[in-house]
Amino acid sequence: MAETDGPVRVFLVDDHDVVRRGVGALISDESDMEVVGEAAGAAEAIARIPAVGPDVALLDVRLPDGSGVEVCREVRSRLPELACLVLTSYADDDALYDAVMAGASGYVLKQIHGSDLVGAIRTVAAGGSLLDPRSTARIMRRIRESAAHEDPLAVLSDQERRVFELIGEGLTNRQIGERVFLAEKTVKNYVSSVLSKLEMQRRTQVAAYAARLKSRVSRQDSD
Repeated sequence: MAETDGPVRVFLVDDHDVVRRGVGALISDESDMEVVGEAAGAAEAIARIPAVGPDVALLDVRLPDGSGVEVCREVRSRLPELACLVLTSYADDDALYDAVMAGASGYVLKQIHGSDLVGAIRTVAAGGSLLDPRSTARIMRRIRESAAHEDPLAVLSDQERRVFELIGEGLTNRQIGERVFLAEKTVKNYVSSVLSKLEMQRRTQVAAYAARLKSRVSRQDSD
């Protein structure tokens, strides 16, 4: 989101009253931000945040009736411009991945110094992100792994996928080359790449796998 003309409006979500009071006092000491609301649970936060319309929601990842990630996903579906900053007491790749996929702008540990937390709020309020390169790399790896799980051929390039399909049709390298306008030697290289990426040793394995995937798609289409 873009920077606002007035103070950054912050909504606090944490089930510990002491934490809310402490963070609230920290924010109140800053001339360019203010606390506009707070909640102790997920349901309360989901109900109150859209009504208040803050610039930033500071969300505890663990709540009695849900999680800050769930709150982030729900409120951002109503307020796309809202910046969510997830606050947690432990480092967890799964929570980090879930938070980012839910649309969070940042993820900080509760051990963060007060001045750094204030800076983090300013950063996400201005449209920035609080993900260090290592965190970003881990998230991208998880996304690729997830895509590969959903699409078993995600590791193949478009041309390799086409060769894979033609192997499944029982075509020889020469016939595949004629179909896709490639030299037989080039097709052979593509076949080797397909075998390697799918961790298979023989062409017959690829053909059988292609038939199984085609059958799965046909069943899904008929459902």
